[in-house]
Amino acid sequence: VNRFIIEDEWINNVHAGSFSCQGNHIKASSKLVAFNMEQAGGGMLGLSSVKPGPDGQWTVTQISCHSGLCCLFHVKLWRLCDPELEQPSSPELTLHPGQGRLELVHFHPTSSGLLAVGAAKSPLIWDTSRQDAPLAVLEQHGDHLQSLSWKRDGSLLATSCKDKMLRVFDPRAQLTPVQSLQNNKDSRVLWAKDDLLLTTGFDMIRTREVKLWDSRNLSSSISSFHFNAIDCFEVTSSEPFLSQVSHCLVDNSTRGVAMVPKVVLDVMSCEVMRVLQLTDSCIVPVSYQVPRKNSGQEFHEDLYPDTVGSTPAMSAEEWWQGGNKQVEKVGLNPDRRPKPKAPPAKQMPAKKEVARGGSHGCSTSSSPLSTPSSSADPSRSPSSTSGLSSGFLPSPSPSQSAKAIQSLLGPTSKFRHIQGAVMHRDTHITNIRGLNLTTPGECDGFCVNRQRMAVPLAISGGQIAVFERSQPGKLPDTALPTIQNSVNVVDFSWDPFDTHRLAVAGDDAKIRVWQVPEGGLKETLTEPELILQGHTEKIYSIKFHPLASGLLVSSSYDLTVRLWNLESGGEVKILTGHQDQVFGMAWSPDGKLLATVSKDGKVRIYDPRKSTAPVQEGPGPDGPRGARILWVCEGKYLLVSGFDSRSERQLCLYSADSLSSGAIASTQVDVSPSTLIPFYDPDTSVVILTGKGDTRVLIYEIVPEEPYFMDCSCFNSPEPHKGLAFLPKTECNVRDVEIAVGLMLTKATVEPVAFRVPRVKKEFFQDDVYTDTAEWWKPALTASAWLSGSNGQHKKISLKPKDMTPVSEAPKEAPVRKYMPSSFYLEEKTDEQKKEELLSAMVAKLGNMDDPLPQESFEGVDEDEWVSDK
Repeated sequence: VNRFIIEDEWINNVHAGSFSCQGNHIKASSKLVAFNMEQAGGGMLGLSSVKPGPDGQWTVTQISCHSGLCCLFHVKLWRLCDPELEQPSSPELTLHPGQGRLELVHFHPTSSGLLAVGAAKSPLIWDTSRQDAPLAVLEQHGDHLQSLSWKRDGSLLATSCKDKMLRVFDPRAQLTPVQSLQNNKDSRVLWAKDDLLLTTGFDMIRTREVKLWDSRNLSSSISSFHFNAIDCFEVTSSEPFLSQVSHCLVDNSTRGVAMVPKVVLDVMSCEVMRVLQLTDSCIVPVSYQVPRKNSGQEFHEDLYPDTVGSTPAMSAEEWWQGGNKQVEKVGLNPDRRPKPKAPPAKQMPAKKEVARGGSHGCSTSSSPLSTPSSSADPSRSPSSTSGLSSGFLPSPSPSQSAKAIQSLLGPTSKFRHIQGAVMHRDTHITNIRGLNLTTPGECDGFCVNRQRMAVPLAISGGQIAVFERSQPGKLPDTALPTIQNSVNVVDFSWDPFDTHRLAVAGDDAKIRVWQVPEGGLKETLTEPELILQGHTEKIYSIKFHPLASGLLVSSSYDLTVRLWNLESGGEVKILTGHQDQVFGMAWSPDGKLLATVSKDGKVRIYDPRKSTAPVQEGPGPDGPRGARILWVCEGKYLLVSGFDSRSERQLCLYSADSLSSGAIASTQVDVSPSTLIPFYDPDTSVVILTGKGDTRVLIYEIVPEEPYFMDCSCFNSPEPHKGLAFLPKTECNVRDVEIAVGLMLTKATVEPVAFRVPRVKKEFFQDDVYTDTAEWWKPALTASAWLSGSNGQHKKISLKPKDMTPVSEAPKEAPVRKYMPSSFYLEEKTDEQKKEELLSAMVAKLGNMDDPLPQESFEGVDEDEWVSDK
């Protein structure tokens, strides 16, 4: 069985709580998912749908069920509707067992309205149509109940308890257990197939263990297994009883796990099980699929025996009187299930009116709680979710297929299959010692240009090592020449127009500008070329202007942003308006505007030559942990990477013309403490993001319309990296279709990483990928010219080698049919036809037996030539 974590189907905006409760924190029916939510005082239930809505998104709503936590002193039963609709304000039914704290509820598997309730120390059997008293109060346990489970035929009830006892009850025969035994600590119980019971708990050395028992003889378990994370087992009635099928390691802590009913599985993709993992901030679907050759095209009946339906077999009263009817089973083959009937068009307005009326948009039933099972819709074909047809239909043309897939999946990026790869070890710089791993969050960790890189060292005096890209290999064990700043380094940046000039900001509120000699450092530098003073407190970050040479901007703890002219060596502008720490700054592509994102929850845009106050201001990320900002889509939008109120990393997109309107789009990324540092390629509109200490590099294509963020493949590094910085576009090998080349800093190495787009015709220049790129390493004007009001722009160059032909000019090839028509494969042949074809092929290979042999055509020897000479 293959296990897949379906990242596109994560249900976000979930605030799961860590409650001290024996009950399950998440349950799923064929339509809805319910889960506990974090709230002061408790009593809040979250609700979402198993499948996304028409817009492809999951709606998460809340129901205030109790005044306290959901596990208290009475049981409320609610009839719920879709999460998009208004939920009822009061329960349909309330039970008052009066037996103390309640933590467990379990519907009967075959009878409607029959419920097992776990009170403090006693299991209760309730008929919901008789609210006055329970049908039975089973024998009191020695400690608190931990779990309940009905046998699949509904005849027996199993319980586990803190007293380490496993008990089996027949509630209709006697109130005392028919079987009991000593079990593991903190156990949970579940009925498996037939008479088999499954328990989980801790053994004597506190190792998690799963055991299988025969309920007819509980003297000892018949099998056991130690497990961790989310493990999948197959249970059989004979040896080996328990077989591990899959082992799933998860990234986030688990608050609960629920299994979805079989009727919603994607049977055409051979999905045999799906569980929902409840974490602190989201619900993660984990799908288990059996690999089959014709997956997606055929229904495999051997994987899907008929499963239990959703119609109750009897009432609670009938069961209590001794009935043992079983729920009718339904098939999962999409072709054999009834098709849903479309409602008449004239009924639609009436339905909309009901949804807005007093019934809160929920369907009503004449019989309260008429079925304990999930409200399955057996007519719904799971294959419809995968977009695959289970019937044999005429094959559409390729263009039609592409359009059909596009309409199903929505727009996709042409860079979605981008591949990141670490280059050959010969290009690495290794044996880096004493790396500084504690640079501030506003610092990128290290910086590079086309010739060299600067790496901070954890050595007193704020030392920075400079490595030449032209000299890869292992560094010597001896001390290396460095740049000594005499104070701790907080940020540093190479001048984009001078590969020898390095600006370094220190925690003494000064900026030191260093000049690295040609060929790299030969001796330690102690005297900077220039020192910039003006800030009154420690500096956050520095950024060079993208167009004007010698122009630098810095932000500081004194809540000012200052512009510096390196030509004159002085301060030229002071920008104000920030109320808290400045997380990040970014110049617009045309060099006219400066954007900032701050801890005060604001995004600001400045026009430094016109005003020291922001010209625009809008709401920024909610989280106070850090953020970065950059301009995208030709400077029309701002991309901000930050944190939401739950400290989950997110990306937000703002229109540069209307910051006050807030983000026009956002996407949740993951949970991690480090801020995502973005790199943006304006030629492809691809943004590459990663955080210091991460192992995963995220890639998106940003578009100025829905869906705004288009996912691309991720790159995973073998170990956590300390930074990722990128080189100019001219460093890309266009013959391998590289769109970005970065240098990845690890604990002891610097390794080049190439990001390539897979293409078939690599012999051609991919001009749809490589537009003319700006020579951003050449200044467009001087700092003095820019300050006086002049503007400029970079010249653009083509990356096409002279010996390559653009792919747009490649000769058109005649289409070649790669596959035979479907009728060829679907034609059934009899055994006689197959035998005839085989014999014909053999005869054709041997040739015609009536033809003369080759030697018969040779000329013989004359008679007189046989006479020997004497």
